[in-house]
Amino acid sequence: MKLKHIAAAAFAAIAAISCNTEGKVEWTPAGDHIMTVWGENLDPTNVLAEYPRPQMIRDQWMNLNGLWEYAITPIDAAPEKMDGHILVPFAVESALSGVGRAVTENDALWYEREFTVPEDWAGQRVLLHFGAVDWKAEVFVDEQLAGEHTGGYAPCSFDITDLLGKGRRHTLKLKVTDRTDKWFQPRGKQVSNPEGIWYTAVTGIWQTAWMEPVPAAHIDTYYAVSDIDAGTLAVSVDAAVEEGDVIEVVLLADGAPVAKAEGGEVVLSVPDMKLWSPADPYLYDLEIKVLRDGAAIDCVKGYTAMRKISYARDDAGHKRMLLNNQPLFQYGPLDQGWWPDGLYTAPSDQALAFDIEKTKEMGFNLIRKHVKVEPARWYWHCDRLGMLVWQDMPSIADNSSGIWGNRAYDTGTDSQVTEEGKANYYKEWSEIIEAFKPFPCIISWVPFNEAWGQFDTEEVVKFTRALDPTRLINYASGGNFIKCSGDILDLHNYPHPEMYLYDKDYINILGEYGGIGWPVQGHLWQPDRNWGYVQFKSADEVLDTYEKYADMLIGLIDDGFAGAIYTQTTDVEIEVNGLMTYDRKVVKLDMDRLSSINRRVIESM
Repeated sequence: MKLKHIAAAAFAAIAAISCNTEGKVEWTPAGDHIMTVWGENLDPTNVLAEYPRPQMIRDQWMNLNGLWEYAITPIDAAPEKMDGHILVPFAVESALSGVGRAVTENDALWYEREFTVPEDWAGQRVLLHFGAVDWKAEVFVDEQLAGEHTGGYAPCSFDITDLLGKGRRHTLKLKVTDRTDKWFQPRGKQVSNPEGIWYTAVTGIWQTAWMEPVPAAHIDTYYAVSDIDAGTLAVSVDAAVEEGDVIEVVLLADGAPVAKAEGGEVVLSVPDMKLWSPADPYLYDLEIKVLRDGAAIDCVKGYTAMRKISYARDDAGHKRMLLNNQPLFQYGPLDQGWWPDGLYTAPSDQALAFDIEKTKEMGFNLIRKHVKVEPARWYWHCDRLGMLVWQDMPSIADNSSGIWGNRAYDTGTDSQVTEEGKANYYKEWSEIIEAFKPFPCIISWVPFNEAWGQFDTEEVVKFTRALDPTRLINYASGGNFIKCSGDILDLHNYPHPEMYLYDKDYINILGEYGGIGWPVQGHLWQPDRNWGYVQFKSADEVLDTYEKYADMLIGLIDDGFAGAIYTQTTDVEIEVNGLMTYDRKVVKLDMDRLSSINRRVIESM
């Protein structure tokens, strides 16, 4: 069977010219690993130029992506001079950063650039935003500390207005430190020495950096919760306003207003309600304004959806997940979100959407985002395309003697996470949930995976539920199983599906299986020593095995499985278990047959 190529023929990596305050500087990708087509064609003067926050759009903003100066120094030292240029927002270890250097726990990574405040921002507050910076970021404006943030996956913001002195041109600096796997911090699959299922560490700015002006009285956040049974939408707005200011919330369908109310806490009746689902991902627009004397002094545009996630027992007594009160078998790939050229960062917005689009074409209705959090635009793409998401918490570094007991209840032991490590976990998990719970596509939170850093499970479940009572909680995907108030019992088994534990009190799912490997020559991170849970030499062998496992899964659905996750969307570094190659240039399996198999699985419940 011929390989199906899904991208245009590769081009030579671009050696481009970009301007900064010192004039023209050269940029070219670092290293000699494979690259995606989007990375090969990257324009360093126009990097991830899309508005980064689809749920809170304002008209005025400034993208800070592009070439900055950087330096790596001992952790307690400031740079005497900068080492060169780095392309933001790609981590310093990545090819697309143009640097490709490692940062140890004893190092500090420094960023520096100049920026100019537009004249028409005068009289407004200036907010500086970072989609994500891994791990600890200290931010300086004109040599003054603007603030700091810890955590590699949640967005952070700083009001820098009072630090801007005379003139319009200013200097922005960051000091970043990252101990990765050397202590208890959430880090997903990043390690200092990559091997097997553990990948290259990511340090520094890895999502869009940007600024926006806001009035003194402005909207900070909002959160919309749909109730399809009542036909209503509850909207809660957090805003800094003055006495007499009015908050106005408008819901729009197909561009036309259908409901309006005033207040920071409102409930809108939704006429002729249209539901969101993978089959029909209908989105409503939202406009939220701060009115003063009838005039809008701040306005944000966003969106929401009318959808409901719940569960109920079927005629056989099995708990089934419901979408909009209808049972739906949820089936999709384990998606790790790594890129050979950008590591954590997709080389373009088109690339970011590509994996979701292909997953949809493959006949899946679900993605498990595995121990990583994506930029906000990824969730927007899922919302608009109609893709369900199970969202993992990035695993905390586990340097303890905890025991993984994943075949029965109460056979494992907690990781001995320090109190500081627990504080890191709770802080970042709460920031992640608060930042991403407005996205309708997310229907389940996953606090732990395979006992990696798992601690105080019941307390973590209660903490998660308090932050978001509207979604299901998969308390320990393939982890240490205990009786707790979580909703889902999640088994892992490689390579074939297996139900070695069942509990009528939970929704039972197969959170990982598969891992059918095929190293496609010319599309490998390294030429040899690649691995899969099982490994074959042709597309036909892979697809035949995939279908055999799918048939086994269908048999287990009748026994109570309500969802399943296949490993995985793409190859990642030396792991060749992907449905696509790491560079996204080859779909390994016949798409028509794969889609037919997957639809048959979903429709079998």
